[in-house]
Amino acid sequence: MIPRLTKYVLFAAYQLSVAMGIALLPVALAARRMGVTLPIRRLVETTGTAYERAAAR
Repeated sequence: MIPRLTKYVLFAAYQLSVAMGIALLPVALAARRMGVTLPIRRLVETTGTAYERAAAR
């Protein structure tokens, strides 16, 4: 039960991070022009990796 719940929570977190990355794209582009990078890509990759590891179990 717990591994299944963990997998569902990680999937939801991954989907949320992807949606947040899409929604913040204009902000990220504006920040990049000012020389600041947002760690959105790292967030999406980290949650994706965690979900893939949980799904493989």
